[in-house]
Amino acid sequence: MTTQDHRPRTVGPRHHARARASESRQLPLYDAGSVEVPYVIQGAAEVITRDTWWDEHSHPTHELLWNERGASTATVGTRTWTVTPSVGLWVPAGVRHTGWTPAGTWQRAAQFSSHAVPSISAEPVAVDLTVLLSLLLDRLSEEGLSDASRATTEAMVLDVLAPAQAQLLLQVPTSPLLAPVVEVLRDDPADQTTLAGWAARLGVSSRTVTRTFVTETGLGFSQWVATARAQHAIAMLARDEEIDDVARAVGYGSASAFGTAFRRVTGVSPGRFRAL
Repeated sequence: MTTQDHRPRTVGPRHHARARASESRQLPLYDAGSVEVPYVIQGAAEVITRDTWWDEHSHPTHELLWNERGASTATVGTRTWTVTPSVGLWVPAGVRHTGWTPAGTWQRAAQFSSHAVPSISAEPVAVDLTVLLSLLLDRLSEEGLSDASRATTEAMVLDVLAPAQAQLLLQVPTSPLLAPVVEVLRDDPADQTTLAGWAARLGVSSRTVTRTFVTETGLGFSQWVATARAQHAIAMLARDEEIDDVARAVGYGSASAFGTAFRRVTGVSPGRFRAL
């Protein structure tokens, strides 16, 4: 007897790791505000020692996810965000999500009381982990912090916390027509199949492929492929892999071509992104 995997289909580095030893963590499903917590902001940190899949769960609190080291992904429905040391993700209380965290990632999280803190967004949204915000969140983890100092620091966190202007987000199409494209790019981001090539393979016109991508993701075929490749590249850059190696691994013939495409998706160069 076989079972079907109902986990969301995403394009990202975690799929390469599923073949390796990994673990699956199950957390409860909570409605927003269903648990009264005794804090305004509470942080947590963990160095992930095995590739880890987080099954669908939700929190009674708002959650801010980011990494001290490495890149991970979080998925809500068909949307997958990449989480890094410089770009975190705000998940409002009660929103169901899954996650993938590769081994070696130093993962950080902060829970915000949904009774004391209004959500900065009705939907999950990226957050820039600026130097100031990072320092304030670190201060909340210090032992011996007085109640007055904690309250002041929490107020400062809430003052500077805001949605980012750009998001490391990939909308994954769910149409059966595009499933082969998703599968190939998931396993080999360097695949060079063109729009015309995919149309021929799928037995439809190039216009049909393009129209389906735009309808389901808001992006044309080439833009979507570039975004999927950037998601792979971010994880490699977070591991300090050489830019030339990253460029080849995600399908670009040169570091300059990779840099141009990466900048269009993320707004910064690969070198600048790694330095953030």
